Amino acid sequence: MQTRAARLTAVLTALLAATLLTSRPGVAAAPLTPRPAAAASLTEVTGFGSNPGALRMFRHDPPDLTANAPVVVALHGCGQDAGYAVDSGWTALADRLHFSVVVPQQSTANNLGKCFDWFQAGDIARGAGEAASIAQMVDRQIADVRGDASRVYVTGLSAGGGMTAVMMAAYPEKFAAGGVVAGLPYGCSDAAGGPYPCMYGWANQTPAQWGDRVRRARPGYPGPWPALTVFQGSADGTVKPSNMTDLVGQWTDVQGTDQSADVSDTVAGYPHRLYRGPSGRVVAETYGVTGMGHGQPVDPAAGCGSAAPYLLDVHLCAAGRLSDTWGLGLG
Repeated sequence: MQTRAARLTAVLTALLAATLLTSRPGVAAAPLTPRPAAAASLTEVTGFGSNPGALRMFRHDPPDLTANAPVVVALHGCGQDAGYAVDSGWTALADRLHFSVVVPQQSTANNLGKCFDWFQAGDIARGAGEAASIAQMVDRQIADVRGDASRVYVTGLSAGGGMTAVMMAAYPEKFAAGGVVAGLPYGCSDAAGGPYPCMYGWANQTPAQWGDRVRRARPGYPGPWPALTVFQGSADGTVKPSNMTDLVGQWTDVQGTDQSADVSDTVAGYPHRLYRGPSGRVVAETYGVTGMGHGQPVDPAAGCGSAAPYLLDVHLCAAGRLSDTWGLGLG
C-alpha cells in the first residue's frame, strides 16, 4: 500500500511527464478528440480481462477481416485518445491491407495528461499495471477475430512509444516487431533518475546496460525478440534525438549484434538505417526525420494519416512504412 507521500510523489511525477510530453513551443497542447470517422470505425470492448492498469480497449476490425490476419496495437501519445489510430493512418491501412487494430486508451484517473505510464515501475513490469492490461487486450483480440498470434505488432507515439518499448521488453513472445515514434528505451526513467532526465537523454547507459534492462524484464526468455523500428525528429525538443541512439543500442544488444548500421540510405529524403542480426535478419531500423519536431510523421497527400497536433505532415508516413516493413499486406 502506498503512503500518502508516495502517492503525492507519483501524482507530481505524472504531472511532470504530462507537461513535458504535451507542451512545446508553437504547438497547441489541446487533447485530440476522435473525428466522426473515428467514432464510426472504433468499437469499445469491455470485459477483456482483469485490467489491472484500468485502461479502456477500442478496436477496428475491417468488415472483410478473415481468420489468421495480423493484429496491430496502436498506442496514443499524451493528450490524445483512441482517435490517434484514425488520424495516424492505421485504420485506413487496416481496411486496405486486411488486418485489425487494437487501440488502448489512457484515462485522466491514471495520468492527468492521459500519458501511458512508461515511467512507473508498477505499470511496466510483466504481469502488472498498464502493461498487463495491454497484453490482455491482445489475447482478447486474437481470440475474438482468430488473429495470427505470430503476426502481432505494437507501435506508439511519445508516451505511447515509451509503452511500445515496455511491451516489447515485458511481453516479447507476443510481438513480432515494434515501432517506436519519438519514444524512449525500456527502463529509461529508472536509468536516468526520472522521466525528465530520461527524455533529455541523460541516462548514460552502455548498450549492454540497456540490453540488461530488457533481459531483466523477461528473465530466462530465449527469444526471438521483436524487431525494432524507430522514427525520430532531429528537431525534437521534448524527447531528444539521443533516445533513438539509445533505443538502437538497447535492441541491437538484445539481438546480439553491434551498433553499426549495415545499410545507410535515404527514404523520402530522410536518413534511414538498417541493422542486421547474426542471421542476416533486420533487427533494428531507424528513420531520422530531419527538421521534424516532436510528433509522428504522416503523409496526407499519399492518403496516409491526417495533419493534427503531434501528427506532422513531412511527406513520410510512419504507419505506412511500418506496414511495409512488417509485411502487413502479405497473405
